[in-house]
Amino acid sequence: MAYNEKLAQRVRKTLAAHPGIIEKRMFGGLAFIIQGNMFCGVLNEDLIVRTGPEGYEGALAEPHVRPMDFTGRPIKSMVFVGPKAYRSDEGLNKWIQRGLEFARSLPPK
Repeated sequence: MAYNEKLAQRVRKTLAAHPGIIEKRMFGGLAFIIQGNMFCGVLNEDLIVRTGPEGYEGALAEPHVRPMDFTGRPIKSMVFVGPKAYRSDEGLNKWIQRGLEFARSLPPK
């Protein structure tokens, strides 16, 4: 599997003002991590966003969002966000911020 490098560059640009973010290749894609916690990533053409269990159903109610079922079983705290949902910079930023907010609520690893 691979990831969309253009999308990865857009994510990097959006995150430029946030110190302490690490990139790591994971699950055949690219993960973005803060304080040891993954908060978003890129896999193929999808943005991955960590919503946490409480934000999961609300995220799924949004257009162009589906469960992250990378292993064949949904991960009930992460979603795939399709290209139409992050087409605009505003849309991309909204989803990245959602993941960042959840990851920052977790204790550092």
